[in-house]
Amino acid sequence: MERPFGRNTQGLSLHNSAVPRTPPDPQPASTPYWLYLLECEGGVYYAGIALDVEQRFFQHVFGLGAKFTRARPPLRVLAARVYPDKGAALRAEIKVKALPRTRKLAFFEADI
Repeated sequence: MERPFGRNTQGLSLHNSAVPRTPPDPQPASTPYWLYLLECEGGVYYAGIALDVEQRFFQHVFGLGAKFTRARPPLRVLAARVYPDKGAALRAEIKVKALPRTRKLAFFEADI
């Protein structure tokens, strides 16, 4: 069989046993995520998650965020809470979005 560039690659390995390797971290450090609640034009609430709430707020303000906030620009951040990872923040976001409006702000005031 013809080898690329005429080289015989049989017996070659991509692994070099002379190079010491560190095993992968069994528990990589998780990145904290924030769950935030915005008050938008018309008095409606918007909940979302982000790594940086301030940066995400301004993305929403300048029309670079969710379609919802493009139609109803945010006025202010009402509340925010940090979570240990993205999964935890997404689960909390689902809980907040399922709450009636009258209980959404209270969700952030309650102890975790």
